[in-house]
Amino acid sequence: MAKNKTQKDETIVDVVEVYSNAERYIDENQKSLSIIIIAIVCIVGGFFAYKKLYVAPKELEAQSDMYVAEQYFRKDSLNKAINGDGNYLGFLDIIDEYSVTPSGNLANYYLGICYLKLGNYQNAIEYLTAYDSDDEMVSSIARGATGDAYMELGETENALEYYLLAANNKRNDFTSPIYLMKAAMVYEELQDFEKAVEVYKDIKSNFAETKEGLEVEKYLSRAKALASN
Repeated sequence: MAKNKTQKDETIVDVVEVYSNAERYIDENQKSLSIIIIAIVCIVGGFFAYKKLYVAPKELEAQSDMYVAEQYFRKDSLNKAINGDGNYLGFLDIIDEYSVTPSGNLANYYLGICYLKLGNYQNAIEYLTAYDSDDEMVSSIARGATGDAYMELGETENALEYYLLAANNKRNDFTSPIYLMKAAMVYEELQDFEKAVEVYKDIKSNFAETKEGLEVEKYLSRAKALASN
């Protein structure tokens, strides 16, 4: 009993000592701690002020130019979409002028697709990989389009990497089976038929009701036959 009381007393003493040391540290370093706290408040406050007072107004400006550039993009007027029409900016200048805004980020995606359509594959890769978003569809398409650009350049290993990234980026019935099918075909081109079989089976099991799922059996059968040779 006496032993337990001693241990309890020692624990209380330890706790008191810790608090005493903490209080002494705060007293001795009060000025430094105050400066740190003020700095943190300033940084956080500055960030929110920057977002609200600078980024938000810039985003409204960017949206006006983006709307026109997007219209040119939809009409396949790609040079005007890229460079503007003299009155409104194209995607290139939107990226330069509004890089801190969501529209500036989205312009990377559009610009990458423009260059892909024009056959400028290196530029397509540069801008598609600069696009950064959590959007389920657009981020997947950006990765898949990067794969297409690499395929056009004959860089099949890089193309495969991006097709798989696109397929497994928040898997869904729209983009995943498309890029899984492309990945499987790249595996076949690389003579890796066992991997192709795995991917075709993935499509068959998980995306059976999609266009790719309804057509996959013939590709699966072919890959199985080649894998067994």
